[in-house]
Amino acid sequence: MTSTYITASGAPVAEIASVDWSEKRYLVVDDFVGIRQLLREALRNLGARHIDQASSGGEAMTLLARLHYDVVLCDFNLGEGKNGQQVLEEARVRNLMVPSSVWLMVSAEKSVESVMGAAEHQPDAYIIKPITEGVMLTRLNRVWHKKQIFQQIDAAYIEKDYLRAAKLCDAQIARHKVHEIDLMRMKATLLLKAGETEKARLVYERLLEEREFNWARAGLGRIRLANGDHEVARQMFQAVIAENRFYIDAYDQLAHALELMGRHEDACDVLGKAAKLSPNSVPRQRSLGNAALRIGNIPLAEHAFRKCMAIGEYSIRRTVDAYLGMARVCGMKGDTKEALRLLAVAQRDFTDEHVLLRSKITEGLVFHESGDFRRARKSGDELAALLEKDPERPPTAICIEMATLLFAVGVKEAPVELLCHVVRNNHDNQVLVDEVQRLFDRARMSEEGVDLIAVARKEASEVMNQGVLLWKTGKLVEAVAWMRESRARLPDNMRILFNSAQMLINLMQHSGHDEALMLEANAVLMHVDKLAPGQQRFALLVEQLQALVPGTTAEELDAEFDAEAAAG
Repeated sequence: MTSTYITASGAPVAEIASVDWSEKRYLVVDDFVGIRQLLREALRNLGARHIDQASSGGEAMTLLARLHYDVVLCDFNLGEGKNGQQVLEEARVRNLMVPSSVWLMVSAEKSVESVMGAAEHQPDAYIIKPITEGVMLTRLNRVWHKKQIFQQIDAAYIEKDYLRAAKLCDAQIARHKVHEIDLMRMKATLLLKAGETEKARLVYERLLEEREFNWARAGLGRIRLANGDHEVARQMFQAVIAENRFYIDAYDQLAHALELMGRHEDACDVLGKAAKLSPNSVPRQRSLGNAALRIGNIPLAEHAFRKCMAIGEYSIRRTVDAYLGMARVCGMKGDTKEALRLLAVAQRDFTDEHVLLRSKITEGLVFHESGDFRRARKSGDELAALLEKDPERPPTAICIEMATLLFAVGVKEAPVELLCHVVRNNHDNQVLVDEVQRLFDRARMSEEGVDLIAVARKEASEVMNQGVLLWKTGKLVEAVAWMRESRARLPDNMRILFNSAQMLINLMQHSGHDEALMLEANAVLMHVDKLAPGQQRFALLVEQLQALVPGTTAEELDAEFDAEAAAG
């Protein structure tokens, strides 16, 4: 038996063999028992035998954490608690679905808001009720075969081995011409994540020769943005939106381009339009709130942060930023009592290691912005005391927030030390160094700031150069030890992190696989990816590290794929 279908990209019609659905494991999620029974019976009529059911988002998450399902049919509206979008979102974030699993979002909702909200988390299909067995079988067959083609690509993607995943796309294109457009799109995305912007550009341009894909135009815009061509990127994203006003990612990218150009009011306006089209994204509402706060649009900031808190209540992406931002809004409105209540909620409900510190910073800003300078100074003094007790410094963004407050309340010594730490950890990031200089300028320390920055950059360079010298003179073990100490001193310095990972890999290339060194190198690279995703050197080092894993090599797997492709 075969089924006829057309790919989402508009590829030609293809005939595929039907799937044996009898041994697959299914999860049906719906808050109405009658609907669950109807879906269960429909699956049984297709031959399904292993069917679990959940009546709520929370129950679904419990089952998803316990078992790997081949197929999930999940309703969008699930009553009290998590909705279907939030269940899918959490399953993606926690990697509870294997790459070949199929997720069908089922709903009676036809509104743009609901469909787009779910689509942003990439279900494999969105099916409008009522559902017939014929529709279900067609969708399942279509999605299942496509998922098998992408299975190994997705697995490499999850491992962040983007270059290998891109090679797997080429191998599958040779075998499955009907999916060539989808595979090329995935390849371009992977190349962008690997920092291979020129190769990604060539893929997008080749695709555009065949058809005007908005996502390919947006991809070229991302490349322009990464290359610093902010105005050209802005024009490209605006052209995509003019062509398709529902292409939400283009709004996010356009806002980013405008922010980089210093056009903060325009960026806020674009985010506001995106939030109206798809209002149920926690990250987007957070970004809108922060953007509104930056330009002093207090009513908009309040609306965005309140919306962020509301839709985030049952979301894995629930963020302390919304509570801190809302506290800032209350401070600006003179409602100190409500601001302090929100900060107490933030400290109670969030377990992030920096919540207490960020709450104390926000507390100081609230007091300062509400005109209570005595209590603002008290918060600043408490922060300075914390810095003296704990030699470990928080991430760069928090350091800058803290320095901003400390300068504002009249503390001098502590923020200077913080900003020098920031420069040492980002000594070749000119954009960030310029931001630090502006903070010194506002504190009326312009000339002193220039000198402090120069000294901090020199210190970082000397630390790194000593490790590189040991490495280049053949003292690899000593170089690895030096860079390990350097990472402890400058934990967020990208060049030190990259060089450290490279030296660990080189040591194993010379001396053989070592599990402890493998784990150390992997941890360094994951920290890099967290700090600045999309670095070309990251992808190359991940590929080198994967090649050191005992067992089948990447080259052997590539040869195997080539052989399969040749066999047809």
